[in-house]
Amino acid sequence: MPLRSSPRPEREPSRPTAPAAEQAASGTLATGSWLLRGKDGRLTAYARSADGLLRWTQDRPGGPDWSGPDLFEAPHLTHLTLAQGVDGYVHFIALRTRPKEGGGTEVDVVHAVQYQSGRPLMDWRSLGNPHTKMVERAPHLGAPTAAVDASGSVHVFVRDAVHSVRLRREGKGGKWEGWKDFKVREVLDGITAVATSTGRIEVFGPAENKTLHWTQEKQGAEFQRTDDIPLPPAPGSGTALETAPDRLTYYAADARGKGVVAHRSVEDEEAADVRPLGGTPVPGPTAALRATIEGHDCTVLAHRGQDGRPVIAAYPTQDEQAGAWWAETGEPCLGTPALALDAQGRVVMATIGLDGTLRIARQKAESGLALDAWTRV
Repeated sequence: MPLRSSPRPEREPSRPTAPAAEQAASGTLATGSWLLRGKDGRLTAYARSADGLLRWTQDRPGGPDWSGPDLFEAPHLTHLTLAQGVDGYVHFIALRTRPKEGGGTEVDVVHAVQYQSGRPLMDWRSLGNPHTKMVERAPHLGAPTAAVDASGSVHVFVRDAVHSVRLRREGKGGKWEGWKDFKVREVLDGITAVATSTGRIEVFGPAENKTLHWTQEKQGAEFQRTDDIPLPPAPGSGTALETAPDRLTYYAADARGKGVVAHRSVEDEEAADVRPLGGTPVPGPTAALRATIEGHDCTVLAHRGQDGRPVIAAYPTQDEQAGAWWAETGEPCLGTPALALDAQGRVVMATIGLDGTLRIARQKAESGLALDAWTRV
């Protein structure tokens, strides 16, 4: 399927103010992976700071050296998240909260995009607010999330003031469609949206005693609600990973304190049960990645443990019964760890240290999932 070409910007892109060596990150992004590999094979890490967005870029694919952080000033932004398409474009979705003249606040969802590794961000553009008529509800949005289908169309989801899911997506020619209401009243913060390799997008909405689930029959189709998942996730802990062609496995921390659990929708109802994987995560999403380890297709998971240190585990993909063995690594960190594969196929783990700096550990060139010593960027 042909990919959309880069549109010509109507205004100058947002360039970094300067290398921000003195800048310290205040934490990781609200949802989504914050360590991504571009089309050129280089990894890029993103984090929040008091002044906006920080970005570190790998100097060469698979190499040990990094540049940055570069600071992109972004005042008034909250709940910043990322989504990347198969074209390599990185989309930034956030809430923007600004004071209104005469009192109160104005809240809208905003979007920016980075077309290539190390290049500037395009200008932030408003996607509006789903509460256009009952404006008193407008300030009460949850954290947005996004997914990009195989055509490059961006889908933005947000929890509205009455705990429904709202969708706004980019249509043909780059024109954004209006907000659509999924018409539920029980969704909590921490919506997860992930696109499969066929371009379909699935949406997971945490609720008090379950997780709501919507799917598309095919790319571009309307979203249909399917059976609820019998998993009450801890707020903001959900993530999903394609673990077989066009099939996602949903991971979350069980709100009842049972650690990380997995669920996969299949025809065999027994096989679709929630599978426990252990671990002792604190609030925040669990990072998930597929990697080849000793010639085996494995799923690698990571979260921040009770003592604040990153914790990592791996198990054969889709074989939750084999169990996941968790191991602490590195020093205490801010927010959730991130996982990615570098240009050489090695697992790379990233954290933000308590001092606000980026920390990187790479898989050793030996058997098993062993990480090199952590380095501070």
